[in-house]
Amino acid sequence: MSDNQNPIEHIAGLIETKSAVKQEAYRKLCSNFKLLEKEAKTVVKQINEKITKKDKDIILEVEHISDQEFHIKVAGDLLIFIMHTNIIVLDQGHGFNKSPYTQANPANKYLGQINVYNFMADSLKFNRINDPGYLLARLFINHEGRFLVEGERQLNFMFESVSEKPISNFDLNIITQLVISQSIDNDLITSPFPNIRVISLNQKIEKTQALGAGYKIGFQMSYQQKME
Repeated sequence: MSDNQNPIEHIAGLIETKSAVKQEAYRKLCSNFKLLEKEAKTVVKQINEKITKKDKDIILEVEHISDQEFHIKVAGDLLIFIMHTNIIVLDQGHGFNKSPYTQANPANKYLGQINVYNFMADSLKFNRINDPGYLLARLFINHEGRFLVEGERQLNFMFESVSEKPISNFDLNIITQLVISQSIDNDLITSPFPNIRVISLNQKIEKTQALGAGYKIGFQMSYQQKME
């Protein structure tokens, strides 16, 4: 706000610009989250049709939880897709904020966010509340439907820069395929023997279901690795 500007006019201007952009980004986020769940069901159906040796204990399915959450169960893994209801901006040093696209119009920096976490299915089944989940990917969408993805390997390679076009069903389908593939590729690692050699009776009583539980290979964002 300039020194000569009326505060009421300044507030009204912000509502007409920044708030309106955030609302449009949120609408784009909500509509694409619904499409993402739809594409997840398509991908799961296609995979199930390709599996020739059926094992009744191996389940691949999509479960609707709420308008902000759905799950994909992949055998022993559980992918949790969560849509955040707040519109955010990335840190100032992030490449997205330095891109010509964002520099040309600061309104483009406001993003809706969808996180994909990888948990062990048994963690929820047995309510093992201390079991960790790992972030596999973050999908960001702005008011124009343009998007970028933070992840690892193919996710980072294919979608690192902001898209030139609005996100499509095809993009959502590919993203779903890649996160499912990544969750399967990450194997369980059991705790080192010395770490579980001694337990208390209280641990035995309260955490019987957790004994022997493994943990997913650690995940770190590529830009964090560069910072280190």
